[in-house]
Amino acid sequence: MNKPRVTIIQMHVEEDKLKNIVNASEFVKQAADKNADMAILPEMFCCPYKTSNFPIYAEHEGGECYSLLADIAAKHGIYLVAGSMPEKDNEGKIFNTSYVFDRKGCKIGKHRKMHLFDIAVEGGQHFKESETLAAGNKVTVFETEFGKMGLAICYDFRFPELSRLMVDEGAKALIVPAAFNMTTGPAHWDILFRSRAIDNQVYTIGIAPARDVNSCYISYGNSIMVSPWGEVVAQMDEKEGFLTGTLDFDYVDKIRKELPLLAHRRRDIYKCGSI
Repeated sequence: MNKPRVTIIQMHVEEDKLKNIVNASEFVKQAADKNADMAILPEMFCCPYKTSNFPIYAEHEGGECYSLLADIAAKHGIYLVAGSMPEKDNEGKIFNTSYVFDRKGCKIGKHRKMHLFDIAVEGGQHFKESETLAAGNKVTVFETEFGKMGLAICYDFRFPELSRLMVDEGAKALIVPAAFNMTTGPAHWDILFRSRAIDNQVYTIGIAPARDVNSCYISYGNSIMVSPWGEVVAQMDEKEGFLTGTLDFDYVDKIRKELPLLAHRRRDIYKCGSI
C-alpha cells in the first residue's frame, strides 16, 4: 500500500475555461483506466498564464470549476491534485490556488501560492504576479492512504525552507504544479527538482503545461518525477500528454535510514527554515 501510481498530465491551456476542464477530464479518465491512484494537473491549467486573466477567470471555492473537478475525481475513484486556478475570496482578493480531492471527490487539501512570481531577467522573462494576485500564508500537507504529501506551486519551490517545513510535517512526496518558462526552465527545472529531492529525501514531482509557442506565456514543459536518491524516475518532453510513474514510500524510509540527513540536523545551532 506504499506504492501509489501517479499520473502527471501535461496539457495545453486554451482560453475557453470549460474546454480545459473537458480536456483535463479526458486525461484523468485515461489515467484511471491505467490504474493510477492519483492524477495531477499543471499550474493554471484552466487559464492562460497572464496577470490580467487571473481576476477574469477567478472563482470562489465551490464554484463551477471546483465542482466539476470534484465530480471528475469521484467518477473515476482517483485522487486529483487540480493543478492550480485563480481563486477569489469573499474580500475580492485573487489567489493562485491548488485544490486536492480524494477518491470520493471530497476536498482534502488546498494551497494558495505563497511566493509571488515577480521577476525581471535582463534579456529574458518579465512577469509580476503581484499586479493581480495576493499571497497565501500556509504550509500545505495532505493525507492519503499511502502517506502524507506536500503541495506547493511553482515559484514556492525555489524557497528551500518551505520544502523542509512540508517534510517536517511528514511529507514523503512534494507535488509542484509549475509553469517555468523558456528562461528559467532550461536553467533551473531539473536542478531544482533533483536538489529538493536529495536535500529532503522525498519524491519531487513537477507538473507543467505543454509548450505552446503561440501562447502569451511559453511553458518549458518537461514535467518530471525524481526519487529521494535524486534519480529522474520519469520525464516528459515539451508536448501535450501524460505519464505515469510509481512512488515507493518504503524506499523513502530506506534512504532516510541509510543516510540519515534529517536526523543529523544540528537543531541546537540552526532552526528549520534558517539559512
